[in-house]
Amino acid sequence: MSVDMETGQHVIGTYKTGQYVGEIVGQRGGFYVVKVLAVKKHPTQGDLHNPRQTDVPLFQERRALAYTEKANMPNTHVKPYEGEISDYRTSLKVALDELRQKLEMDDTEWAKKSIENLNTLEADYFK
Repeated sequence: MSVDMETGQHVIGTYKTGQYVGEIVGQRGGFYVVKVLAVKKHPTQGDLHNPRQTDVPLFQERRALAYTEKANMPNTHVKPYEGEISDYRTSLKVALDELRQKLEMDDTEWAKKSIENLNTLEADYFK
């Protein structure tokens, strides 16, 4: 069951495999348009249709949504958010580090390739 939310309300929502804190700026059908303010969980790397696989045509590098980027998030993936909203760059760094730490405990080829992607993304994010 989804809760009706309104423009300007702070929310936490999932977009693909990332999770973000943002502000509702509109609604389209069964989706809220959310303006990203912070990153809670960095997106998973690789092919979403073949999770944890490396023998795929394209092992995708998945970027986090950018600060103030707008994303259509299904109503069922958006919840009200009451907490403090971290600075975007700080939240991105924390989310990236948390994912890297989790991957470092995984000795699979998928985890190693994911860490390579994260290292490339980090260099680009924090130029």
